[in-house]
Amino acid sequence: MSKQRITKAVFPVAGMGTRFLPATKSIPKEILTLVDRPLIQYAIDEAREAGIEEFIFVTSRGKSALEDYFDAAPELESKLAAKGKTELLSEVEKATLPSGAIAYVRQNQALGLGHAVWCARRLIGDEPFAVLLPDDVIKSDVSCLKQMVDAYEGGSMVAAMEVPNHKISSYGVLDINTHVGNVVSVNGMVEKPSREEAPSNLAVIGRYILSPQVLRNLDSTGTGAGGEIQLTDAIAKEIEDQRGVFGYKFQGTRFDCGSKAGFLQATVACALERDELRDELMEYLQSMLMLRTAAE
Repeated sequence: MSKQRITKAVFPVAGMGTRFLPATKSIPKEILTLVDRPLIQYAIDEAREAGIEEFIFVTSRGKSALEDYFDAAPELESKLAAKGKTELLSEVEKATLPSGAIAYVRQNQALGLGHAVWCARRLIGDEPFAVLLPDDVIKSDVSCLKQMVDAYEGGSMVAAMEVPNHKISSYGVLDINTHVGNVVSVNGMVEKPSREEAPSNLAVIGRYILSPQVLRNLDSTGTGAGGEIQLTDAIAKEIEDQRGVFGYKFQGTRFDCGSKAGFLQATVACALERDELRDELMEYLQSMLMLRTAAE
């Protein structure tokens, strides 16, 4: 029996991006760029590599720039074509999603990630689906979500990585049952535990493949940590009901672009991958390091 394909993905993008004010006063955080591509483009490219065909954005007021970004731009494309700027034209076309492939639903109350995913329930239907948090940018040879899709055999799966003990209280943490290769079966999930209470150092990162039952769990999930409806609580219900929840230890480097430091680190990493930027940027970084060392 062949496993069910994952063709739909949810992108929760309703947050206000207050850490990046005042920039996010007028533009969505997801449009902020790492070099010359916005955060959301990295998530979309990852999803496409994994075989996703339907893209569901959970948005809020003031996010219309996201809709414009993925729309066609005939006038711009015509000008680029007329001037023979084929490479730029190709990049612009990559940022256009075909008609009917993308949908937008509103989260009109800021009730947390679980609530955001629940808002997309009518578009998901009764099939497994992916969730990608654009704040988490993951650089890898094979995209994180594709690694997960290739390993997925049913139930629900969360991306996981080891984090240092002093950061453990910032994450949902897995209580591990068995470990086979990169896949771990999960006994439980604890949201933002203290260092002493954490069952492991394996933290949940913003990539999920979820059973449609998780949406039904969200129907009855009350508020949890932070007074919000937590997605981890609905996934934990799957563990209680013995329907199978797995962690996947992905190969790659994750950048937390929800923080300013993580965003800057991701920008440098993306720039250093570019042939036309690498040498000049590296020279600058080395000169800054020399100045700092001399000052010390």
